[in-house]
Amino acid sequence: MSILKIIEILAILVGAFSGFIEARSKRMDVVGVFTVAFITAFGGGTLRDILLDKRPLFWVTHQEYAILIFLLSLVAAPAIRTLRKIISERLIVVADAFGLALFSIAGVAEAIDAGMPIFIASMMGVITGIFGGILRDIVCNEIPMVLRDGRPYAICSFGGCWAYLLMLQAGIPADFALWSSALLIVGARLLTWWRGVKLQ
Repeated sequence: MSILKIIEILAILVGAFSGFIEARSKRMDVVGVFTVAFITAFGGGTLRDILLDKRPLFWVTHQEYAILIFLLSLVAAPAIRTLRKIISERLIVVADAFGLALFSIAGVAEAIDAGMPIFIASMMGVITGIFGGILRDIVCNEIPMVLRDGRPYAICSFGGCWAYLLMLQAGIPADFALWSSALLIVGARLLTWWRGVKLQ
């Protein structure tokens, strides 16, 4: 299994986890939990594949991804109900930061593999990183986090995507570039959130 495929699977799991948390915080039932987890996990990648004119969509090709989210939803709904008292905004932010990083890097790498110019590839990474969270928040009747907390979010994704692209241009091995760029996005997002950095 390739490193990119591992990152894609991890991104789906982290995205689904943030969807589980948000759905249960809204007291949704198991159907709601599955729906929110599904769109969070697959929303960004679906939009990326549509823009890249890539058919069939990645989660259609790999039905095991959808089955995994379905099975996890059955377990997550009662488990998160039990843990609801310790679920806080901080946990959602951390899960979202990892989802942002993994989806962004998977997105930019897929775009490069599809032969996109580097700037378009970086934008595809950002779209893949943020769109699932936007859909999650809209379905949960929230202003999307990317728009409401005032802290760098899409900018962290954009910077990490460019770090990945520049490392490739410098001849750094792709596997190292993937992981280090993802960690850069996570670190930048959590640091700016913790320090209260605001966009003016």
